[in-house]
Amino acid sequence: MKVSVIGAGYVGLVTASCLAELGNKVVCCDNDLKKIKQLKKGISPIYEPGLEELIRKNLKKKNLKFTSSIKEATKESEIIFIAVGTPSLEDGRADLTGIENVARQIAKNMPGYRLIIEKSTVPVNTGEWVKKTILAHIKGKIKFDVASNPEFLREGQAINDFMHPDRIVLGVDSKKAKELLLNLYKPLKTEILITDIKSAELIKHASNSFLATKISFINAVSYLCEKTGADIKEVAKGMGLDKRIGASFLEAGIGYGGSCFPKDVDAFINIAKELGYNFELLQVVKEINQQQKIFFLNKIKNALWIIKDKTIGVLGLAFKPNTDDIRNAPSLEIIRTLKKEGAKIKVYDPQAMPKAKAVLTDEIQFCKSPYQVAEGSDCLLLITEWQEFKELDFLRIKKLMKQPLIIDGRNLYEPKIMKKLGFKYIGIGRSANG
Repeated sequence: MKVSVIGAGYVGLVTASCLAELGNKVVCCDNDLKKIKQLKKGISPIYEPGLEELIRKNLKKKNLKFTSSIKEATKESEIIFIAVGTPSLEDGRADLTGIENVARQIAKNMPGYRLIIEKSTVPVNTGEWVKKTILAHIKGKIKFDVASNPEFLREGQAINDFMHPDRIVLGVDSKKAKELLLNLYKPLKTEILITDIKSAELIKHASNSFLATKISFINAVSYLCEKTGADIKEVAKGMGLDKRIGASFLEAGIGYGGSCFPKDVDAFINIAKELGYNFELLQVVKEINQQQKIFFLNKIKNALWIIKDKTIGVLGLAFKPNTDDIRNAPSLEIIRTLKKEGAKIKVYDPQAMPKAKAVLTDEIQFCKSPYQVAEGSDCLLLITEWQEFKELDFLRIKKLMKQPLIIDGRNLYEPKIMKKLGFKYIGIGRSANG
């Protein structure tokens, strides 16, 4: 099938590459000329395991091509995905400027029937506005359909999530749109939910907001564990064994970050507000998430007493492992707060260093390894649970540090083992904190 994807960000690029891998002829379009130039050479502008290999493979097979022209993308494909960014405005609402601009340009360049699909995360009723925009700018009596096909990709596991999804949600309002999308996704053997466009739009925000709620809930419980001497790992395990609850997203830590959860929770609160409902539950979810960073900073202060002139090593900058994404990463706020208090900061991340250098000051020391971070540090902070950090030589780490203190924001390590190795270890809601 002939498919275009407008937007070459995390979602658009993975969607385009995976659809090409399934044998479709895919045009991926973005207005960032530098990015398109890179992609034409087979260089991915983002780190996602397996993505660059997929891009190169399908460029070679001529199943995938890149352009900066929406006109070209619109003329070449019957199916067009809109996967541009929908960042948060100051009041929490989603900025839909990109969606409107793309819809307008598609309308002006349609030579015949087109199926325009919302892939970006958008508020309910956006489909109606996309239709109105296209009708306002279309040339002649060309037929078209609008559909919603929300993405459920996890950064770091996006290709696997696309190729082996839990479900595919298709919000359609015509038989033709339904048949085109069912045909497109036929190679993927999974449950497909056919629904109306508004329900599909709500499913995405409701799903992400519920997962954020699970994270904030277990973080709130971790506070009770610390006050009572219980172990949040055991509590979460006991909860997760209940099939009605499930173990996923019951990991206590320093809170969620990234481009999705913070933005989508804000947007869902605002969607509810505009519809006359005060979504207090999600407001508290958001507050708990912010509190977790404050609790973590207090742990550092309580352990070190005076922050000024202390050397603090930070392991992990990305908001989660297996990505270079630092958008809303807890690490940034923690580093900036400690820096303001006069700490000397050393950092290391396997993938996110280039992006972090663009937003953090030169006064922070970017290191080549976790061991360079540990050297001369009064304290090590574990912020992102990369596999590399699970396999550290802790006897070497201990010799390099000024004092053997580890504050683990992801509960990556076992308190009893760390204590046995001679560390003062502080986790989140863990017993035997040392």
